[in-house]
Amino acid sequence: MISVQELRRSFGPLVAVDGISFEVGKGEVLGFLGPNGAGKSTAMKMLTCFLPPDSGTASICGYDIIKDPIKVRESVGYLAENAPAYGEMTVGSFLNFICDAREIKGARRKEAIGRVVKLCSIESVYHQSIETLSKGYRRRVGLAQALIHDPQVLILDEPTDGLDPNQKYEVRQLINKMAKDKCIIISTHILEEVEAICTRTIIIARGKILVDSTPAKLKEEYHCSLDEVFRKITRKKSA
Repeated sequence: MISVQELRRSFGPLVAVDGISFEVGKGEVLGFLGPNGAGKSTAMKMLTCFLPPDSGTASICGYDIIKDPIKVRESVGYLAENAPAYGEMTVGSFLNFICDAREIKGARRKEAIGRVVKLCSIESVYHQSIETLSKGYRRRVGLAQALIHDPQVLILDEPTDGLDPNQKYEVRQLINKMAKDKCIIISTHILEEVEAICTRTIIIARGKILVDSTPAKLKEEYHCSLDEVFRKITRKKSA
């Protein structure tokens, strides 16, 4: 469902993403890991058509990010690291606005909003303005907008950032539930989250892929926890 070929992006002299290639299929949950500044968020922004690549390309559900950006956006649910929302809007009005943007109307709209409100457990704040919500609830609203059109592909940048332990557990359970029918990429610094929900792991640093494996294989190969594996790989390759 996702195919990335030699994707590259720089900002002046800084090469943020340096010719990465990988594929992710239906039923896979890919943990996209790396230290701060590794290029994770930049790669995700290119895959979701928020940033154009300098070279290379990618396709999502068969649609090229350069040639068919509208079709790519229709196929993807994207939760950005700092998911933007209009603070003066209530949660309900914001979700209706997202439905307007995605042309979800009538009975489909009512079903879609009802589904994501329940999935993301935001019933209690539905009539509150977004600016009054805690960071955790704002994150849940961001996740709800990413899911509202029931996309085949999910790209989630730090999906549990700001959530308390119970909320993190609920979101992980939700991702596990959706995984069999979707293709999911998750960027996170929480390595226990990777072990809990990811079927595969890519570690990048300085814009390059260092490792593409599974959490279990990495722990077996390095004979240590995933936290230690991450430190060993990123420090060794950055030295």
